[in-house]
Amino acid sequence: MRLALGLAYRGQAYHGWQSQPDGRTVQDEVELALSAFVTRPMSAVCAGRTDAGVHALNQVVHVDSPVERELVSWVRGTNRYLPRDIAVQWARQVPETFHARNSAWGRRYRFVVLESAVRPAMELGLVGWVFRPLDGEAMRAAAALLLGEHDFTSFRAANCQSPTPVKTLRHVAITRRGAYWCFEFDANAFLYHMVRNIMGCLLAVGQGRHPAGWVTEVLAARSRDAAAPTFPPDGLYFVGPYYDPVQNIPAHTPAMDWMP
Repeated sequence: MRLALGLAYRGQAYHGWQSQPDGRTVQDEVELALSAFVTRPMSAVCAGRTDAGVHALNQVVHVDSPVERELVSWVRGTNRYLPRDIAVQWARQVPETFHARNSAWGRRYRFVVLESAVRPAMELGLVGWVFRPLDGEAMRAAAALLLGEHDFTSFRAANCQSPTPVKTLRHVAITRRGAYWCFEFDANAFLYHMVRNIMGCLLAVGQGRHPAGWVTEVLAARSRDAAAPTFPPDGLYFVGPYYDPVQNIPAHTPAMDWMP
C-alpha cells in the first residue's frame, strides 16, 4: 500500500532533509518514527530536499507500507515517535504510480524577512534579517523580470545536481506586514540554493545597491559570480509541492498560515 504523508518541521536542528551518516536529518527521524510505528524498516521519498536550517510547512513524502492502518493512525501513530519539531499533518492512500517528487506539478517556497535595526531574538532562525530599509516596488519590479522560463545558472549553487539549469518561475509575490516581509515563490522546480540566491539579488535591489533591471544582467551572465551573495537559510520555508487535483493531495495545511 502506497501512502502520501504531509510533514511540517523546523529545520534549525537538522542537517537538511536527506539522510546522512550522523543521523541528524529530517529523513532519518521520519524513517525511524515510521519504522517504530509499523515495527518494520521503512523508507520515505520526499517532494523537495530541504537544506540545513530550512523549514517545511507541507513537505510531501510517499512510503510503501507492508501493513494496513487507518489513515488517522498513520498521523497520530507516527507523531508519537517523532521529535516535537517534526509532525505529520495528514495521510492519504495513493496509487502505486504516485511519486512525491516526480508527480509534482510545481513547488512553492516562502521567505520571511525582518526589516529592523536590531537583530531578531524571539524569531531566531525563523526569519531572515536586514537592517537597511527595503523598497518594495523596486523588488517587485526586479522579481517580475525573473518570471517565465529561463536559464537560472547565475542562481545555481556549484554542487547542484539538477540535469538542467532551465526552470520556469511562475509567480513571485512580495508583501509586508509591519516589520516583516514575505516573499512567495512558485516554480515547476528549483535549483539548489536558487531561492536563497534570488533573495540575495532582490534584497540588493531593495536596499538600493542595484537598480531593478540589474537582475536581467545577472540572468544573461549565466554565471554565479554575477549575482549577489547567497542569503542565509533563516526564514526559508518549503511551502510544499502541488499535484494534479485527482490525486487529492492537500495543498493547504494550518502550518501555512503561520507568520511571525
